Amino acid sequence: MMIELTTIKDLLIITPEIFTDDRGYFFEAFNKLKLEEYGVDYNFIQDNQSFSTKGVIRGLHFQINPFAQAKLIRVLQGEILDVAVDLRKESATYGEYFSVILSEKNKKQLMVPPGFAHGFSVLSETASVMYKVDQVYHKESERGIRYDDSTLSIDWKVNPKEVIVSEKDLILTGFKDVDLSF
Repeated sequence: MMIELTTIKDLLIITPEIFTDDRGYFFEAFNKLKLEEYGVDYNFIQDNQSFSTKGVIRGLHFQINPFAQAKLIRVLQGEILDVAVDLRKESATYGEYFSVILSEKNKKQLMVPPGFAHGFSVLSETASVMYKVDQVYHKESERGIRYDDSTLSIDWKVNPKEVIVSEKDLILTGFKDVDLSF
């Protein structure tokens, strides 16, 4: 398992070592002990999975304390652009975002700690995304930022005419107006 530091502190890309033979492949998708060597010590309590079609943008979502979530995201089928926005006001990269392509082919994962908004766009015809979380969903703690916020100016790598966003995500506030109670 290779763990790569990103330009934003505490945000990690995890690439498994893949073992292939004539039957197919095998890899460790999660190894708590190896992650702990990099300071990743979350008690993941739930796995979530979504299926989406090309052009779908989900996010940007997060929960505030005490229900802020760490997420470990990976793609089971297809390809996405995964995006994390640093919402930690004391951070040197506050308000910056990082994006990475996660796919069934590259098998990369993104470790997103609490204090980040998270979202993704679907680049392939369809995509199945799975992610671990370390906190339960808590509706009253749920927050979000509009995907097309001009302050963040995220390039979702999707043709604007093909973007599909939920009604819930369309009414999210902009970055400057969001409640960041971390």
